[in-house]
This record gives sequence, C-alpha cells and structure tokens, in this order.
Amino acid sequence: MKKLFLSMLAIATLGLTACSSDDEGNGGGNPVTIDPNDFQGEVNSGETVTLDPTEVYKLTGSFVVNAGGTLIIPAGTLIEATGGTSAYIAVAQDAKIYVNGSQDNPVVMTSGAANPAAGNWGGLVICGNANTNKGGSNGQTATAEVSDLTYGGTNNADNSGSIRYLRVEYTGATFNGSKEFNGLSLFGVGSGTTLEYVQSFEGGDDGIEFFGGAVNGRYLVSINSGDDSIDFADGWSGTGENWYIKGGTHAGIEGSNNGDDGYATPTTTATLKNITIIGAGDEGALYIKEGGGNWTLENIFASNFDLGIKIKNATSDPAGNANVDNDNITISNIQFENVTTITDYAGTNTDFYTEGTNTGAGNGSAVPSWATGWTRF
Repeated sequence: MKKLFLSMLAIATLGLTACSSDDEGNGGGNPVTIDPNDFQGEVNSGETVTLDPTEVYKLTGSFVVNAGGTLIIPAGTLIEATGGTSAYIAVAQDAKIYVNGSQDNPVVMTSGAANPAAGNWGGLVICGNANTNKGGSNGQTATAEVSDLTYGGTNNADNSGSIRYLRVEYTGATFNGSKEFNGLSLFGVGSGTTLEYVQSFEGGDDGIEFFGGAVNGRYLVSINSGDDSIDFADGWSGTGENWYIKGGTHAGIEGSNNGDDGYATPTTTATLKNITIIGAGDEGALYIKEGGGNWTLENIFASNFDLGIKIKNATSDPAGNANVDNDNITISNIQFENVTTITDYAGTNTDFYTEGTNTGAGNGSAVPSWATGWTRF
C-alpha cells in the first residue's frame, strides 16, 4: 500500500461505515489512515477512505483515487483547499467516489483562503471508461487536460460511483493561458454513474464540463463561472435535466463535437430539458461550437443576453452549420426574455428553434424549489 503523505500530528483514523445502498458505497476495501490537516496522497486498489464529517479537511495537494480504490464522503463534510493547481481531487478509471450529501447537509469543497476567490484551487476530476471522440472513433483513450489521467474506452455504462448534493466553490486554478481546472470535470464518465444536485460556485473557468462519456446530469447549478457555465464536448452522449445557470462570463451552455475535427465520431449527442440560463455572458445563452453535434433541447428559458443562440459562420464552422441546416440541432419551446438578438445563424433552416412560454428549470428566471437548502447564490 502506497503511503499517504501524513503528518505525525492530528492523525485521524477513519473507519468504514455501513451504507444503506450501493449508491453510497459499500465500504468493502481496506481502511486508510489520513490526516485531516494534510489531506493529500493516493488511494490504491483495495483501499477505501471514508471521511469524517466532524472534521474539516485541509486539501494541501492532490488527492487521487486510483483504479480499485474508493472514496466515500458523508453528508456535511467540509474540504478546504489551498495550493492552486497542486490541490485537486481526482478519481481515476475503475475507481469509485461516493458523495453522499443531502439537501440540508451538502458536501462542500471550497477554498481554504482567508479571502476566497475564483481560481484558488483545482477542482474535482473524474475519469471513466466511456466513449470519447478525442482519442478516436474506436474506443481509444485520451489524457485528461488536468490531472494527466487516462480516460475513454468502449463502456458507456461505466460506473464511477455516485455524487449527490455537492457544492464546489472557488475552483479554476490556472496552469497557463489555455489550461485551467473546471469546477467539476467529467472525462469519459459512464451512464452508470449518478450525478445529481451539484453546484459550481464562483469558479475561475467552466463550472461543469463533460468531456465525452455518457453520464447524465440532473439538477445542476452553475453560478458566476469565469468562462462557460456548463460545457459539453468530445462525443458526450447524455441527458441533462433541470439545470439552473446564472452569471457566467461567456456562454451559458457551450456544446461542441470536437475542437480538432468538427466531424469526429462518436458524435456529441445531447438531450437537454428544463433549463434556465440567466446572463449576461458575452457568447450567448447557447453556443453551438466546433461541429456542435446532435442536440435535442426543450423547455429552455434564456434571459438577459445580447445574443440568444450563437454559432460561427459556415466558413469558420462548417460542421456546426451543417448540423443546424440538417435538423440535427433542434430547440423546441425556448423562451427569450431581455435578449437583444435571438441568433446569429445565417443559414436557411430558420425553424431550428421554436419559441414558447415555459418554466425552464422550474420557475422561469427565479431559483427553482429543488435548488434551495444546498446551494449558494
């Protein structure tokens, strides 16, 4: 067993706890002793770390759950990170994470700085074995842009665990001008993974991003992201339901197929339902980018943007425009409020979106009832 980087002071031995369901983690591995005041290191195959919600965990470096390892985080656990890009939590392929928060007692991963700000630390990274078009069309793997872990494969039903009622704050530490952490980064994560009730708050880059994979995301909140609020790319094939987005710097939702090849396969195939997007971001409420892929959207509420639906011209993004032209991207029942220009799409398929009055994430522009108790605004 690889030794974690332990301090000799304030060491807490964390035993395994009985769980009521598989979604909470079964605690079947060997327990690992860690130091809450110096929370960093690795969990290896056959090992389980179960955090203690009565402790405050000081994330001083990277904490990586390797293949065969398990991390269980009970409701009410607080993790405070310091150290910029060196401080992040990552879950490798064939590892498991169980975040077992509740509406009244979420798990919180935040900055340990005296005056917290966007970019104070990395974020949460999860890597799975589901398809991505970043490595190729036949189940090839790729390397995550943060954490340098491998992701991708052929198992779209892959299971990386369960995340429920998690708030991630002040993430987005910067490596360089083109490489930053997101709040939650999902690389090739499969549909067997539960992802519900997750918020990114005041992140320096994207709030939540799907890099390929097939995981479905329900009840997601992204507030005041430094780049895009929620982003999907690289062949993500999943459903997003009940998303509340506000205050992102650039796009509310940015969706692409592949930044190197807009025609890459497997093609991004996104189904989005019951979404509220509040501006004002400078790249639109919805940004169809780098081929876009196949989108089916319904019950979307967009407010306070100069531009509702952005897409570059057909010369700059031929694949994206072709997908709109050929009805591979359709948006039904979208409501625009205080939006200056609906779209900059210049093609002939002017009915790729239809307007209507709707509730978005549950209450138009207002915070939906399901977001109360565990989020920040």
